[in-house]
Amino acid sequence: MKHANISDCSLLVATYNWPQALNKCLESIKKQSVLPNEVIIADDGSKDETRQLIDEIKKTFPVKIIHIWQPDEGFQLAKIRNKAFAVANYPYIIQIDGDLILHTHFVKDHLSLARKQHFITGSRAILKEETTKAILLNSNTTHLDVFSGKGSNFLNGLRIGFVRRFLARRYKVEGKNRFYVKGCNMSFWRKDVIAVNGYNEAFKGWGREDSELAIRLINAGINKQFIKTGGICYHLHHKEASRELEQRNLKMMKDAIINKTTWIEKGLSQYLQNPDGFKIM
Repeated sequence: MKHANISDCSLLVATYNWPQALNKCLESIKKQSVLPNEVIIADDGSKDETRQLIDEIKKTFPVKIIHIWQPDEGFQLAKIRNKAFAVANYPYIIQIDGDLILHTHFVKDHLSLARKQHFITGSRAILKEETTKAILLNSNTTHLDVFSGKGSNFLNGLRIGFVRRFLARRYKVEGKNRFYVKGCNMSFWRKDVIAVNGYNEAFKGWGREDSELAIRLINAGINKQFIKTGGICYHLHHKEASRELEQRNLKMMKDAIINKTTWIEKGLSQYLQNPDGFKIM
């Protein structure tokens, strides 16, 4: 199967109360070799400093920025991402987190592997705490390389085209790794996300909502690709979120496997039916 010939995409950026990191993320988006057509910031209840940052950046940003905001009522990443999906204007969606710095060819690499009936997931290189502090203090620093990572994870900073193409449908797509995904580095066709009703908003708190979405996509016949030695992004160091609801979320994920679930009731469709039911900043 040939890769899809596409250039139009929406880049979805999830954020919560870390405008310094978001600023670095947006700087790295500006430097993409292939720009997305729009950037949608999915904001899970950040305070006013984030809105002010985005309003200022909009003035000179090379593509349209759409800022979707919801009140802070606890960790509700699934919900805010659904709202962002609802307003996306392009057929392909690339999804990241706002605490990432993207390699110059991040968007290009995702688009180069896009196929019909497939979604993509990748990894991230984790930055050391001291590296993160230096980046946040230096207003001009977003350029990183393979040696910027931490420990064995640094290999996620390698970019090799023929390896990327060879591994796309071979690496972590079978067996126990089949449902392994990182929601901070994913892409999919908007119509496929709509077909499974997006994220399951029963997921609250950190963990497993991305894998559960991947499970339903796979159950619906949408195949997984893994972007390795490409789609490179660097994760800024921070304290881990609370894992108190992880076991509950893990059970819902396993239920989706057992029941071969493709559709959930409380998901994306509610925003497609009522696009005025949430706040665009």
